[in-house]
Amino acid sequence: MENNTAVRYQEWMHSAYFDESTKEELRSLAGNEAELEDRFYKDLEFGTGGMRGLMGAGTNRLNIYTVRKATQGLANYIRSTGGQDQGVVLVYDSRHNSPEMAEAAALCLNANGIKTWMFDSLRPTPELSYAIRSLHAIAGIAITASHNPAEYNGFKVYWEDGGQITPPHDKNIMRYASEVPLTEARYMEKSEAEAQGLFQMLDETMDQQYLDAVRSVLLNKETLKAHAGEIRIVYTPLHGAGNVPVQELLKSMGFTNLFVVTEQEQPDGNFTTCRKPNPEEEEAWDKAMELARSVDGDIVMATDPDSDRIGMYVKDRNTGAYVSFTGNMIGILLMNYVLAEQEKRRLIPEHGVGMKTIVSSRMAEPIAARYHCELQEVLTGFKYIGEAIHRFEQTGDKTFVFGFEESLGILSGDYVRDKDAQCAVALIGDAAAYYKSRGMTLVDAMEELYQSYGYYREGLMVAIHKGKAGVQYMQDKMKQLRSHTPKQVGNQAVTAVRDYQSGICTAADGTKTPTGLPASNVLYYELENGWCCIRPSGTEPKIKVYYGVKAANAKEADQMMEVLHQGLEQMLG
Repeated sequence: MENNTAVRYQEWMHSAYFDESTKEELRSLAGNEAELEDRFYKDLEFGTGGMRGLMGAGTNRLNIYTVRKATQGLANYIRSTGGQDQGVVLVYDSRHNSPEMAEAAALCLNANGIKTWMFDSLRPTPELSYAIRSLHAIAGIAITASHNPAEYNGFKVYWEDGGQITPPHDKNIMRYASEVPLTEARYMEKSEAEAQGLFQMLDETMDQQYLDAVRSVLLNKETLKAHAGEIRIVYTPLHGAGNVPVQELLKSMGFTNLFVVTEQEQPDGNFTTCRKPNPEEEEAWDKAMELARSVDGDIVMATDPDSDRIGMYVKDRNTGAYVSFTGNMIGILLMNYVLAEQEKRRLIPEHGVGMKTIVSSRMAEPIAARYHCELQEVLTGFKYIGEAIHRFEQTGDKTFVFGFEESLGILSGDYVRDKDAQCAVALIGDAAAYYKSRGMTLVDAMEELYQSYGYYREGLMVAIHKGKAGVQYMQDKMKQLRSHTPKQVGNQAVTAVRDYQSGICTAADGTKTPTGLPASNVLYYELENGWCCIRPSGTEPKIKVYYGVKAANAKEADQMMEVLHQGLEQMLG
């Protein structure tokens, strides 16, 4: 090991601050120089949303000590704002060590004189957003690695508006956390914290308030009453936090034909039946699709481990095949449903706003226009939608109606400030019953939208470039693209380029206009009948390329996507 790494390792082995089980874990790695080097060569980075990483002993791992350090930084920042009397809410999912990390964070806050509320068992992350606002807390912490593999966990911070931290809070918390020496993070015994009234548990009372808020998004209770019992739903929580609330929600809506994947129903930090508990991964659906075929399910849904994202398949009754609904398709289907039903009831606010991220389907544009609803775009990440909802609340000039992102995030209404799979489940059930009353499935409903607005298709390419050379490649590629704008991508002419780093959109004729969004290392190309967006990851060695087209029919759309994909491969080669 290098000298600095060895010093850190010896500190962990000999300091009384670290417990015996941690030291025993490190002893078991004796002789494994590469592993010890990786665990101690740096600190686990606290990014703009928090931390995520492999679990284990070491400074470059997520454990109760690195969680305490981050929490001490959060506590110091909270005290600097004068918000220490408001308290902090904590939630965790089904991952190994999640309850212990949540408790470690709570007791660190308590040692700083900050009251905490912690749920008595795993809960969906969006319920944290609800609880923060309900309890008027200054902040919230979610211990979750979302859809990452079992060996990962995370520390995610929310602010008093119920949204993920955004500027200036993110940068300030990062700075405060970086200044905390690892062994100087405060903590206290749980019994002492409870005796002082600093550590409190939340029970099912908050659950019921939250689910009542979720049910407030329902639009067709009469059709639910008439048709919910006719629809066969298969659901898997993928061993996560959605199991109890989703089942309770669907049953309360009248879905008596509910089939839950038994093998994935209970919490399991090993995610034994699915290596990647991610609804975007095809292998995560194996058990659910097996059950769906055996019970002739109409709709198959999956939530990720912290139950903020939703995936869905729907049976096409004409072909018998199960159709995969992408995040864009779910977002478009539900956005149209919400706006159409609100228009019938004259419920669309005068200054109502629909929202999507810049890499999400542009089919939202004609739908929003059809219902005279303003559509706004934000940078990639649902936290920017949450930030906008908070801004609307403060200014009072606009009202949030619906928002979505391509990576399976949905929200209707403003009872929380983050994507919510429970909300998506409620709306999917509501829409399914409504279309059932019209003799249609959700596949039919999607086809109806395509025929009305055009056949939109979207895709994602991921180019991975590891190591120092990979970082240099990404920097060079973005620099090259900025200095030499392509005339066309595939067989489509480039009509404009949005450079979110400079904040300038340049049309083909040279006309320049502001992008209107914060600076970000992203390039967005407007094409004749489509678009593409290139975004290097800030945390992983890869470039993500999002793209989409619009065509007159499905076959033409698929062909255009293939040509555009090939063009992008050449562009990045």
